[in-house]
Amino acid sequence: MKIDYHVHLEEGPYSFRWLERTSEAIASFGLPDGLEKGTKDFVTWQVNAWKNRLDKGCYSEEWLDLYLKRAKQLGLKEVGIVDHLYRFRETRNYFEKNMLLDPSDDVGKVQRYWLDRVMTENMGDFVNSILSAKEKWSREGVDLRLGIEADYFAGCEAELVELLSGQPWDYVIGSVHFVDGWGFDNPQTVEIFETMNLKALYERFFETVEKAIRSEIFDFVAHLDNLKVFNFRVDDAKFNNEWYARIADALIETGTATEVNAGLYYRYPVKEMCPSPDFLRVLVDRGVSFTVSSDSHYPDDLGKYTGENANMLKELGVDKLVGFDGRVKKLYSF
Repeated sequence: MKIDYHVHLEEGPYSFRWLERTSEAIASFGLPDGLEKGTKDFVTWQVNAWKNRLDKGCYSEEWLDLYLKRAKQLGLKEVGIVDHLYRFRETRNYFEKNMLLDPSDDVGKVQRYWLDRVMTENMGDFVNSILSAKEKWSREGVDLRLGIEADYFAGCEAELVELLSGQPWDYVIGSVHFVDGWGFDNPQTVEIFETMNLKALYERFFETVEKAIRSEIFDFVAHLDNLKVFNFRVDDAKFNNEWYARIADALIETGTATEVNAGLYYRYPVKEMCPSPDFLRVLVDRGVSFTVSSDSHYPDDLGKYTGENANMLKELGVDKLVGFDGRVKKLYSF
């Protein structure tokens, strides 16, 4: 069973690079006959494609159709599309109280800029677009699942549950992108790593991941070691293995799944799957449940490395992958 359970439709901030990447994605599905890159006609087509994309937005049937087309090309049978909780205007208070946003501070200034430019959508629009597309995808042989990726902040569990309530999610992903209000995967603040005690930083990160798991809010918790995004790591096997075991035990004790996530491998400097090979072996040995995901943010990245990662899990002795429907866990044989 070929699946991809962590797929996004868009991500800001909006820039020339965003336009370029959007154009690449659309062009990957084929250019009009006779159109050649580098020509004036190509630029005209590109500008029109950008305008159409921006006018209709990331929740349009046309944009979703590209994901469906790619899913069919790859033979995927189930795709879970999510959006980040921080994309939605109605979650502003949740993020503002948990992020460093002081404009007099360099990190705060960068993060305020980022938040104001990614928080552009309405949750209901996202939910309705996926629900409306489910029947069409099913007719085409692909089951479409509705998910949400929600940042976890310790102490704000009740507020998060309230924000997630009232929507027909098939599954909820928990993720940690912030340590003490700092968004560590933002390349504009990567220099902060140089000032940190890495062991203390990883301890704070893994403590938060463990609390996210034990909150039992989430169906699976994503990219368990994404703090390594810029290749800053703790060179202490004992420390790492103790935390890997603690995270594995938390997953088992709460019945929470995780994923093998390819996003850091093909989009970030670390060039490694999440979790790392050593972390993965501990999780597998403890009997943790897995799904696989590309963490794509454009339709041409859908399914990237999900097949390879599924095969890797199989070679390690995992015989089933996890999916979800109406927040009920499902098991799929390879």
